[in-house]
Amino acid sequence: MTQQSAKSFPPPSRRFCSAAGRPGHPQVKATHTAKLFSPLLVRHCKKKFNALAPPKKPSKRAGKRTTLSLMANPPVHVVPAMPPPTIAVKAPEPWVENLSLNLMCRECKEDPPNIVEDFSAGDTICGSCGLVLGDRIVDTRSEWRTFTNDDQNNDDPSRVGDGANPLLNGAQLQTDIAFVGGASAKSRDLSRAQNKATHDKSTKTLLAAYKEIGSLCDGLVIPKNVSDTAKHLFKITVDENAFRGKSQETVIAGCIFIACRQCKVPRTFREIFALTKVSKPEIGRIFKALDKFFNGRHERMNAAVVEAGGIPNANGSGFNAAVESTTPKDLCLRFCNQLHLSNKCTSLSQDIAIRAETTGDLAGRSPISTAAACIYMASYLAGEGRSAKEISGVAGVSDGTIRNAYKLMLPNKERLVKPEWIADGRADFQRLPPA
Repeated sequence: MTQQSAKSFPPPSRRFCSAAGRPGHPQVKATHTAKLFSPLLVRHCKKKFNALAPPKKPSKRAGKRTTLSLMANPPVHVVPAMPPPTIAVKAPEPWVENLSLNLMCRECKEDPPNIVEDFSAGDTICGSCGLVLGDRIVDTRSEWRTFTNDDQNNDDPSRVGDGANPLLNGAQLQTDIAFVGGASAKSRDLSRAQNKATHDKSTKTLLAAYKEIGSLCDGLVIPKNVSDTAKHLFKITVDENAFRGKSQETVIAGCIFIACRQCKVPRTFREIFALTKVSKPEIGRIFKALDKFFNGRHERMNAAVVEAGGIPNANGSGFNAAVESTTPKDLCLRFCNQLHLSNKCTSLSQDIAIRAETTGDLAGRSPISTAAACIYMASYLAGEGRSAKEISGVAGVSDGTIRNAYKLMLPNKERLVKPEWIADGRADFQRLPPA
């Protein structure tokens, strides 16, 4: 193309076309409008105006433009994708044990080898030289063992299910037939028959009592071993058919009180009364009756052991031993913890409680009153003074009772406090308030 013919053409961005030459019709760009309009709108307008415009004769200039456009945008030939080659996959062959491979000791090299499988240690050992040839072997033998002491003479020990609960009687692994509303009449009849056949009133009573003991122990904020001890004591009373005339709540309160003493976390009658709503005199009476019952049972068990030629256990069976009374020292630790006193003050109060009990300065006083008075004195000696009203709110005694006991202890302060506490500066008599 020459330079003159190239100048006769207007630039592509200025070329316009009219619809069939009608005047007043808005002019629209025919080509090269990608910068101003979307390609979809341009194609739509071109189709619409080409349909309205009359056919034109092809000219040399149009042919030249077509040639130039083809030279600028040559056609692209798409080569169809070839299908992936097919690979023949062989079916996996079944596993077959290679019997030609034998484990042999590399030291002895005996043939046939003397191999011993120690399943308890999980090792494969050479029986001749003792060399360990392998470890962590799998025991493929039958597991004929049991997890309870009641099935020692049984030929078919239990290998499934949970361990037996010593707090319940009879077989504890059973199947229940559920009945849901809307089921058939046969399902209802089967559920009723199964409940009648497996209904155990004693087990139902024990479960209800255990639930109540657990909730009461949670209210007292005591450890789980105390709850288990109380449940065991209650089961003994049920198995022996003792205290049949007493209410279940009263027996439960007595069992919890004894369990607290046996586990070294004593609680007062007032605390048990506030939790169980059983009166303090009734708790005292059931406590004495339970203590007598457990001591008599312990003596009978020891007598049976002696008759059989054995040696009796002096400490009891763990749950039936005699119960020691609560001492002021046992209460001082818990009361000081609730009053947020330091370890120094706690140790001082316990030491004063032991000396006051030994000397008899507070003879006739209850352990709660003695412990409260010892804490009152020890808190001022250690410089962490607590008022009698604060201590009474924790101990459950009146502040007047604490002051009266303190009046009896004040004249004998040199005898109740160790001289080492005064010499070390951990205690000072000048801090004590007047009686």
